[in-house]
Amino acid sequence: MNRRLARLRAVQVLYQIDLTHTSWEQALNNTLEDDETADDYLLETVKGTLNHETAIDDTIREHLENWTLERVGNVDRAVLREGVHEMKYMDDIPLHVSVNEAVEIAKAFGGEESGKFVNGVLSSILKSYET
Repeated sequence: MNRRLARLRAVQVLYQIDLTHTSWEQALNNTLEDDETADDYLLETVKGTLNHETAIDDTIREHLENWTLERVGNVDRAVLREGVHEMKYMDDIPLHVSVNEAVEIAKAFGGEESGKFVNGVLSSILKSYET
């Protein structure tokens, strides 16, 4: 499984957990295609995002303008959480790559406005890392 697909599956898992409050294992089983198996990157992304969810959500909240995290759509929230996890906790991935990948996933799932929204939030977070 390549990283782009793993990111996509991670967002799907996080979305499902947020929506249905199911376990990560069940959400992962529901998300994977019959011919797919979860690789280390996917597992690290899902479990890491869930383990650091409070800190990730706090980071997102700090960079939302005129929004509350609870008001953000479920898809955008899942994309933001996955992207922030990558930015904060996965040192081997360049920050700009994390932002670009999250924006592409947001566009694919939520459309152009989701892409712009996710880009705005993650770009603000990125700037805080660069200062």
